[in-house]
Amino acid sequence: MVTLATILDRPELDLRAIHLAAATAEVRWVATSELKDPAPFLEGGELLLTTGLKTRGWRGEWQEYVSRLVTAGVSCVGIGTGLTHAKPPTALVRACERLGMNLVEVPRATAFVAVSQRIAQLLEAEHAEAARVALDLQRRLTAAAVRPQATHSILQTLARVLDGAVCTLSTEGELLASVGAGPALMMVEQIAAEIRRIRPQGLLAAATIAAAESTVAIHPIGLSGRPASYLAASAKERPNDAQRSAIAAAVSLLGLVAEQDRARSEARRMIQDKALELLLAGEPEVAQLVLDVEPESRQLPAQVRFLRLVGPADALEDGQALADARGLVSRVNGELCIVAPPRRAAPLAAQIAARGTLVGVGQVVPLSDARAGYETAGLALAQANSGNRVMAWEQLMSEAPLSLVDQQRAQAFAASFLGPLDGEQVHTLRSFLRHHGSRLKVAEELGIHRNTVRNRIEAIEAAVGGSFDDPRMRVSAWIALQAR
Repeated sequence: MVTLATILDRPELDLRAIHLAAATAEVRWVATSELKDPAPFLEGGELLLTTGLKTRGWRGEWQEYVSRLVTAGVSCVGIGTGLTHAKPPTALVRACERLGMNLVEVPRATAFVAVSQRIAQLLEAEHAEAARVALDLQRRLTAAAVRPQATHSILQTLARVLDGAVCTLSTEGELLASVGAGPALMMVEQIAAEIRRIRPQGLLAAATIAAAESTVAIHPIGLSGRPASYLAASAKERPNDAQRSAIAAAVSLLGLVAEQDRARSEARRMIQDKALELLLAGEPEVAQLVLDVEPESRQLPAQVRFLRLVGPADALEDGQALADARGLVSRVNGELCIVAPPRRAAPLAAQIAARGTLVGVGQVVPLSDARAGYETAGLALAQANSGNRVMAWEQLMSEAPLSLVDQQRAQAFAASFLGPLDGEQVHTLRSFLRHHGSRLKVAEELGIHRNTVRNRIEAIEAAVGGSFDDPRMRVSAWIALQAR
């Protein structure tokens, strides 16, 4: 940054300080004007040079002149002497003192063009140095990105560059990693609230929070789709251009790392999909062998509980991220299926349901009987609704009247009632009953238009020979789905 103090230190210009309100004021350019009111033609940050050609005899007018320059954001007035004025006018000096405007004298021997050229050279040198520093910082961050534990290395390097604090947070605002000291670590709750506010805008939204002497910059991390996480960064002082460029570079590099993690996650999910398929086929030993392909494989417990979930795509993705480290996770026919140790099932179900999903929790089964656990979780899911988002098999068995019906008769009835329907229609009917006939909620859950829901329900009613406006038809459908 080229400051007024820097310019005054140039002996070849021989500028003389008359009044320094702020010697550290930044000078962004030089303007020369003999207008009585040059303010409309200025952008702020200028050193305004004038000989006062139109100001001969001014006294009270200087107050208004300086006031307009203050409003325009001028950094300093340079009054040329030896032409119109032999020395800086006393009224101008007093106005600058009252209004806090920097004032310097430009002696007759110093040409205005010499001042302009020298400041242009200083600005050019400053821009070149800033570019060099920014490039050096980007190189340091790029080198950090190829080290082991790339995310931590990038955060550590950025914290040094800022001489401050940086941290990453989940899309829910939970602190994931942190380095350094500063506002970014003292304002985690505020940052989390800001993340929740901008999260619906995806990768297009960033934010800042004002701190005492700095700001906390918040940026989404990711290259496509939804943000993988968020970066919060703050310097001990307000960041300069090079530091802001470093933050942008770190965001890009963290996005690349997140994309690599996402690719690895997709590969891991393919492995887990196959493992679940083998479990349901009664091959737990082979399923374990498939899981052992992962670098950090997990041992399947002897007993498990299945969780089956439906809901909006974003909520299911959040649920999958939550469950990834706690059990086997897979997508099956539009549902999220989780195989968890029995003691973890209930808290995990509640945590994921809070994000907007419906969850069915199956009975505790040995690994060799995984199919039964999967099916009981499906039956429990069928009874979950917006008023009771988590339904466990034990609760269903203690409360559901279907337990009083002969199983063989119930299954025969289900085969007859649901026989004319295909898989898509059965899935739609289950959602329709779960949401008490709300076509809007069915559309949201299945990701289709309300008119499509209406058309499907009409086709189902035609196939089963009745209207679901009739409570008896709804009860029949419910019993059929439960028995099935």
